[in-house]
Amino acid sequence: MTALASETVRFDELSLADPEVAVLVEAERERQARTLDMVASQNVVPAAVLEAQGSVLTNKYADGYPGRRDYDGCEVVDEVERLAIARACELFGADHANVQPYSGSSANAAVLHALCKPGEKVLGFDFNHGGHPTHYAKETFAGRFYDALAYHVHPDTGLVDMDEVADLAARHRPRVIFAGWSCYPRWLDFAGFRQIADDCEAALVVDMAHFAGLVAAGVHPDPVPFADACTMTVHKTLGGARGGAILCRSELAARVDEAVYPGEQGCPLMHVIAAKAVTFRLAASDEFRDRMRRTVEGAATVAAGLAAAEPDTQARLLTGGTDVHQLLLELAIGRPDAPAMLARLNSIGITANAIRSPYDKREPPSSSALRLGTTSLATRGLGPAQFAEVGEIVAGALGSRFEEEQEELAGRVTALTSAFPPY
Repeated sequence: MTALASETVRFDELSLADPEVAVLVEAERERQARTLDMVASQNVVPAAVLEAQGSVLTNKYADGYPGRRDYDGCEVVDEVERLAIARACELFGADHANVQPYSGSSANAAVLHALCKPGEKVLGFDFNHGGHPTHYAKETFAGRFYDALAYHVHPDTGLVDMDEVADLAARHRPRVIFAGWSCYPRWLDFAGFRQIADDCEAALVVDMAHFAGLVAAGVHPDPVPFADACTMTVHKTLGGARGGAILCRSELAARVDEAVYPGEQGCPLMHVIAAKAVTFRLAASDEFRDRMRRTVEGAATVAAGLAAAEPDTQARLLTGGTDVHQLLLELAIGRPDAPAMLARLNSIGITANAIRSPYDKREPPSSSALRLGTTSLATRGLGPAQFAEVGEIVAGALGSRFEEEQEELAGRVTALTSAFPPY
């Protein structure tokens, strides 16, 4: 059921050159193997991607784009980048792709560079409500160089308040509107965002860093037909090379390319671009589509188990469930906070992360919510029965009998990690 190669990744040369680092790499490999990774932004990378990203292509400087580089000797890496571009366009049905961004954040910076002038207005999704800081936050380039403001989720439903988005857009007339999220468990209304953007003559950018793999597999609505540009990471649900990419309409291609290079960054990482090409190829396979289906179904299964256990855990599913690869749990006031619950999960071998819920009543740095993802678990091969068990284990870790059940819960995690190794 897993799309990963079964061979063990070896570090023979590293062991000879730097045994201290080699020991740490092996320690991390072992930690990943014995842990159920429910950090929603993480995945298990195929061995083929690891090989490409660790290849001799790292030696090559290739500032510029295929056929117009600033260095000689780029005939091979030109073909690598052309392959990555063509595969990204085919996978997502896009007019144009730029595969050079170093990260999803740098992809967002480049798109703003392409579509905005400094000081122009940008409308993004508030981070504490599910968005990403690079859409609007004052601490990031979005807030430092642009006049950025944020929209929110509705306090009653936990869903993006489209009436507020429309009102803010009409009153402030932003140059760019961001749709997309980091901690949000539901589909977005891309057609609604498109209409709002058209009404105020804004460009619509969809940040699909988290759900790009779901889109590629056809288990999530496709934003590409609605957006002027889409940004993404390649290492989350796509499960590949660590880095970013941009898709855009053909009429924006030159502006986006110039914004990436020389506008935002220098030499492209050709070894990473090769690994992105491998990622896009694997994401076009039936095996990948099955994995994404199990990812989404697994999240729904875990959510159902936690919903049933709410009387004991006093942990409420935000929005009442999930459409995607992650779910958000808000802990009742009076219960231990999210960091304390993370410590419980970690003690039995499950990793996740704490977040602030949209209308969090706890004082920072405490927080009231947990984000749990199923992508890495589906990549390791877990199916319906295993995801049901994961839901039971998480509920036990958050429940009132945790101290009595801790050893048993840890044993169940160990059984699952042993049965479904990452490599």
